[in-house]
Amino acid sequence: MHRRMIGALVALALGACGASGNEVQLLNASFDPTGDLYEEFNAAFSANYRTPDGRRVSIGMSHAGSGKQSRSVIDGLPADVVTLALENDIDQIARRSGKIPENWRTLLPANSSPYTSTIVFLVRAGNPKAIRDWNDLTRTGVSVVTPNPKTSGGARWNYLAAWAYADRRFGGDEARTAEFVGAIYRNAAKLDSGARGSTTTFSKQGTGDVLITWENEAYHLLIESSPGEFELVYPSLSIKAEPPVAVVPGNADRHNARKIAEDYLLHLYSPEGQRIIAKNYFRPNDPAAADPEDLKRFRPVEMVAIDDPLFGGWTAAQNKHFDANGLFDQIYQPAKQP
Repeated sequence: MHRRMIGALVALALGACGASGNEVQLLNASFDPTGDLYEEFNAAFSANYRTPDGRRVSIGMSHAGSGKQSRSVIDGLPADVVTLALENDIDQIARRSGKIPENWRTLLPANSSPYTSTIVFLVRAGNPKAIRDWNDLTRTGVSVVTPNPKTSGGARWNYLAAWAYADRRFGGDEARTAEFVGAIYRNAAKLDSGARGSTTTFSKQGTGDVLITWENEAYHLLIESSPGEFELVYPSLSIKAEPPVAVVPGNADRHNARKIAEDYLLHLYSPEGQRIIAKNYFRPNDPAAADPEDLKRFRPVEMVAIDDPLFGGWTAAQNKHFDANGLFDQIYQPAKQP
């Protein structure tokens, strides 16, 4: 069985979280590309952590698109912690369910983002379409694979990275920027609901010339595929993706597990947590804790940030680009089925 399936099956087996005999169970609702990271991190945390009364802690995982996970927690998924792709998805849980306090970003270091990533391209062997930068994704005959920004947090990072590139290219002309980004999405072969689905579409189904994806997802695919099957391309400008984490007190308190949930997330910031993060191709907040060989993989790339004036933070970006009748809805019209 593929290791990324194991966490989902564990989550199904748990059903609900809490104490069972000599073991306490937590549920982490995470977004698709973190499967390998949390498989290793959870094992390390569980190996050494004990509750004050000496019980072990086991971690169940639920993986899906970040937006889907947010809605699942709102609708009743009993996750004790969420480790999602973007701030807005946790904000939605806070606003719509009250299970998370609205000041959640202030409760952990680095605005509750223990690691970062960026957005890159994967192309097929030899890069037959000569894809080097975002402008190449607008060309006629280039087939693009990326998730749907309406359901996937990673997809929203993809979209905003393309927007930042076009905004710079066209000197802030929003109409030309929207047309540019729209051209990329008109080239989309398929918009899967999450990043993992897009990876499968590109790598297993053979669809598309280029995959827009998380940096860590790209590296995992390079390792798991045949040598030379795919090539990694860094665009000239990308975005600093900051996946956030939060305890869900509305669930953890019911399971008498809030302190354990807090300790679990804090361990992501520990030297061991940061080392595991870098090993699994996310960029650690504390590079000194990482293996230098792991750090060498992260190529320098210019990045914009979500809090830059161009976007003004996630609340503004969500309202402008991704809410109903926002810019994404205006520039992307799915092809009608015959």
